[in-house]
Amino acid sequence: MKIHVDVECTPEEARTFLGLPDVQPMQQAMMAMVEERMKSALTAMDPETMLKTWLPAGIQGMEQMQKMFWNQFSAANPSPSKEKK
Repeated sequence: MKIHVDVECTPEEARTFLGLPDVQPMQQAMMAMVEERMKSALTAMDPETMLKTWLPAGIQGMEQMQKMFWNQFSAANPSPSKEKK
């Protein structure tokens, strides 16, 4: 025997029926705090400072990787002038 029950309700009604807590007010308060912190952090930094903060590590990492590749290539394939000596 199969029983099929359709229940139409909103998510809020389902949470109340199942006894789950309503976390919407807490979530809204937390999001407001996160938004305020992000706004204060962004207004404290001008675009030039942000770029200097975000990019140096990435650029230095790319330069280091490029140097490593060139060193590996030159070690694996010495130039013809070096082989004759």
